[in-house]
Amino acid sequence: MLKKALLLFVAMMICFSSFSKGKKELTVVFYNVENLFDTINHPDKRDDDFTPLGKLSWDTKRYNDKVSKLSYVLSSINKEALPGIIGLCEIENREVIEDLIDQERLKKGKYRIAHSESPDKRGIDCALIYRKDEFKYLKHKTINIEFPWNKEYKTRDILYVQGLVGRKDTLNIFVNHWPSRQGGQEKSEPSRIFVAKQLKKAVDSIQTKNPFAKIIIMGDFNDEPTDKAVIETLKADNNRNTNNPMGLYNLMYDLQANNEGSYNYRGDWNMLDNIIVSNSLLNESRGYQTLHNAGRIYRNKYICYKNKQGANVPSRTFAGLKYYGGFSDHFPVYFKLKK
Repeated sequence: MLKKALLLFVAMMICFSSFSKGKKELTVVFYNVENLFDTINHPDKRDDDFTPLGKLSWDTKRYNDKVSKLSYVLSSINKEALPGIIGLCEIENREVIEDLIDQERLKKGKYRIAHSESPDKRGIDCALIYRKDEFKYLKHKTINIEFPWNKEYKTRDILYVQGLVGRKDTLNIFVNHWPSRQGGQEKSEPSRIFVAKQLKKAVDSIQTKNPFAKIIIMGDFNDEPTDKAVIETLKADNNRNTNNPMGLYNLMYDLQANNEGSYNYRGDWNMLDNIIVSNSLLNESRGYQTLHNAGRIYRNKYICYKNKQGANVPSRTFAGLKYYGGFSDHFPVYFKLKK
């Protein structure tokens, strides 16, 4: 009897072990890295301040320190494995991304890059880096933004990347950095609503061909989940009671409702960094999935400083012209896909 019980226990353990090994997990991150510029003066960009002789005294030592710190953050988000997919904004060019993924902490991820130069006059772009063993790149393109009321105003392109996770799961990923709130929320909001319309057109085009297409939208929207551009124009909300695969769900919505944020402005928290997924990533039974409550903010104490109110806020590189030598003025946001 004891022998049979022992054999049954061993068989169960083998079965459990096989099941555990079959489980797959992929961490998806978005990070506004706060002005990751090289130290070279490019005549076609407004990057003069980010040079050794510029107002910010941006030299090789400061640059290398920032790249090292960013690599430490990205490698620490998931202690068990490096993120499979990382969206970035406020990077100047492909070269700074190459320096980032060449850091010792990220090297073993063997990251590849999807990036295109955008027309932003400051020279900052969006990019996606991905582990080639986790994400099979298929294609990428950009959605250029041209404001009909101001042809001279240039902002960041939306980066669209398509690839495979696993053998069959196609992911459609949009990396965003919407226009800032310069001039105030009300005055600047129409620009972000216009960008949201262009993004919605691209999403609708994909879902018209395949209602079950798996879509991830990430970025610094300079808007919160409850602002018009996000909830009304893009139609991304927190409605869990729907079986419509084409709906968009904001993984950061409920965190904002709990007064959490990825950015701190004068003591107030703002959820400017959003991660939105199609309901097909929530309601489908096959392939990679996530949960309605999967959205996370990475805010380990080492990337924070304590402000006058006693709150731990992002430790930034600069505040105006003053150099603090921090990481970024935003916290990274992330979620996990599981199969």
